[in-house]
Amino acid sequence: MSRAIDGTKRKNRRAKILKLAKGFYGDRKSNYKAAKDAVVKALDHAYSGRRNKKRDYRKLWIARISAAVRAEGLTYSRFINGLTKANVTLNRKALSNMAIEDPVAFKAVVEVAKNALKA
Repeated sequence: MSRAIDGTKRKNRRAKILKLAKGFYGDRKSNYKAAKDAVVKALDHAYSGRRNKKRDYRKLWIARISAAVRAEGLTYSRFINGLTKANVTLNRKALSNMAIEDPVAFKAVVEVAKNALKA
């Protein structure tokens, strides 16, 4: 019995990799061996990037809150400590948006934190 070397399974597997490599530069988009390595690496970076995005946004929110709180004469860590003592459960994303979009309300939250620190 003859050996099948041009089977559809093999073609489909290779076509899937080359489809994922669409838009890559040079041989990485058309040469299966190069494309396979490039796609594996790209998918690996995409996976870790989805996790890093969460970390990066949290850092951004903290930087924004810190800048807004320093204008009120308080440090970020003391502010968060004050909110904890006052049982205010606003997350950092909400606090960051408040500092940008509604400074008056943010000042009120800062005052709550300052009062909780005094008590």
